[in-house]
Amino acid sequence: MLMGLIPACQADETVARYGAGDVLWTLVELNGAPFEARATVEFAEGGPMSGQAPCNRFTTENRVPYPWFEVGPIAATKMACPDLAAETAFFEALSSMTQSEVRPYTLFLRNDDGDEMKFTSPG
Repeated sequence: MLMGLIPACQADETVARYGAGDVLWTLVELNGAPFEARATVEFAEGGPMSGQAPCNRFTTENRVPYPWFEVGPIAATKMACPDLAAETAFFEALSSMTQSEVRPYTLFLRNDDGDEMKFTSPG
């Protein structure tokens, strides 16, 4: 008798499952300095990630297991605004992060070079 392959259900092991999911996170510090422009991120179950950079909406994916962090290619709208320098800094930092840490109302993204993004949520 032949048995069909049944796909195994895989639990979500991304940062979303560990407290970051379905929360609007606002970037408040980049490498210890206040981030003056507005930038947000949201994590959905299974890895989709989206948000508002200082100028444009964006979407990407983070499918590595927590506490690791790695975004896929970032797709963003192409609107110009006075905060394009802050937007470039935001996207470059986000793309370089490799670790995540979720605390109550605070999300940290870090990399091995010592760079850090600190996000907060209203709770």
